[in-house]
Amino acid sequence: MMFIIRSGGEWPARPDIDVKLSRDTPATVPDAAETTDFFCIGEAEVIPALRDAGWVVIDLHDGYYEDGSGGGVAIWGQGRYWEIRDTPFTVKEASGAGGDDAASRGGEHVEVRRAIFGA
Repeated sequence: MMFIIRSGGEWPARPDIDVKLSRDTPATVPDAAETTDFFCIGEAEVIPALRDAGWVVIDLHDGYYEDGSGGGVAIWGQGRYWEIRDTPFTVKEASGAGGDDAASRGGEHVEVRRAIFGA
């Protein structure tokens, strides 16, 4: 699951999360001055523990979050699936449903062209 840890610059170095990307907090966010957003990967169960430890954790919803340098993070499945992008159209790293292959999951492989057009 991906979520944001918003910090005054302190890197959230913890063994139960993996920081994938950081950006300056957008100016449209209240009290954004001198804060950094860290896009983190971790189990859903770690989020309450982070909040209890004093970290500001923002849940991510489906959408695209710009990183301020031309790329960003695409999120779907309410944070379960994500792509780190160098540009809006270039995927650098991904996780989740977009990278799954039905055959590797033991599901049926369907040739879409043949199924639709009979060719």
